[in-house]
Amino acid sequence: MRVFLVAGEPSGDRLGGALMEGLRALVPDVTFDGVGGPLMQAQGLNSRFPMSELSVMGLIEVLPKFFHLKRRISETAQAVLDTKPDVLITIDSPDFSLRVAKLVKAASDTRTVHYVAPSVWAWRPGRADKMAKVIDHVLALLPFEPPYMERAGMECDFVGHPVASEPIASDRDIQEFRAAYDLGDAPLVLALPGSRKGEVDRLAPVFGQALGQFLADRPGTRVIVPAVAHMVEAVTEHLQTWPGNPVVIDPRNVPTEEAVQQKRAAFAAANLALAASGTVSLELAAQATPMVIAYRLSWLTQKLAVRMVNLDTVTLVNLVSETRSIPECLLDDCLPDKIAVALREVALKPDAQRSAMDLTMERLGRGGDAPGFRAAKAVLARMPS
Repeated sequence: MRVFLVAGEPSGDRLGGALMEGLRALVPDVTFDGVGGPLMQAQGLNSRFPMSELSVMGLIEVLPKFFHLKRRISETAQAVLDTKPDVLITIDSPDFSLRVAKLVKAASDTRTVHYVAPSVWAWRPGRADKMAKVIDHVLALLPFEPPYMERAGMECDFVGHPVASEPIASDRDIQEFRAAYDLGDAPLVLALPGSRKGEVDRLAPVFGQALGQFLADRPGTRVIVPAVAHMVEAVTEHLQTWPGNPVVIDPRNVPTEEAVQQKRAAFAAANLALAASGTVSLELAAQATPMVIAYRLSWLTQKLAVRMVNLDTVTLVNLVSETRSIPECLLDDCLPDKIAVALREVALKPDAQRSAMDLTMERLGRGGDAPGFRAAKAVLARMPS
């Protein structure tokens, strides 16, 4: 079996790696081709170009790279057509992935699977109908998504999220992490300002000011900043003005599994986290780390988003648990003063989010088959005979 995969974000790389592991367990002679990051490469993918080229979000951020991305779309689609895989699996990054699928479908009958349902329940509901023209099968991360996809005419399976099957860091893992960075028994605050340069450039200054206010009466607290490999230098540059003697967790030149384990230990060791909106909220919930979510977009993208978003929360833990336990400082409310207040409130009641986080993990499949394995089974079950 030949599988062509395309991922464009660290979160997609994570999904892709777990899916590939599941496919290999079920079909030992499977071969992989496409675009992915270190976790997919660890499963045997030789990425055709660096995945980081695709990690762009927002109208303003995309425009300067438009022609380069358009060329990569054409190159990737042509690679699919040339290699004639049994299935093309695109993973999240819909602005890139679905354009590749469109070109492939226009020129062939290649079966197409998209992993991560678009958030049509949140904004732009018409995307599902457009997607149905180029995608045969959707693998959904969230339990309430299949009806939206099926209504548009696509096959869809809820497969859970890989974060729900990840190990919980042990006390020993936490102790080793603290020792490795000479943290002693200091209280720890995680800061996660994003995995894209645009996000980091927008959020890091705000996060730094908010942490300055929050830590003003907590002088012994240390700040920990786990960074994705291609953003280490950008993150480090921003930290020059941050409080808390920040420590950057640098995954470069570290074996992939060791880097994942270290990041997991950092999450579990933290007393509190300030994070950008996204999949990271699920990673924090998996390690039972109390959190505040803060996010802003570029000016123009933000103005457009306000008109299209249909929800009162964007945090996945809130959505999956059907609670509003995780405080958010979004868009115009993404301000140092408001973030600092939210951090103080969570610090006073760090266990208030626990039940929502536990329920989220349960609903995403904790205790059952690994989501990557479930995704692999779903792909194979729907393949034409």
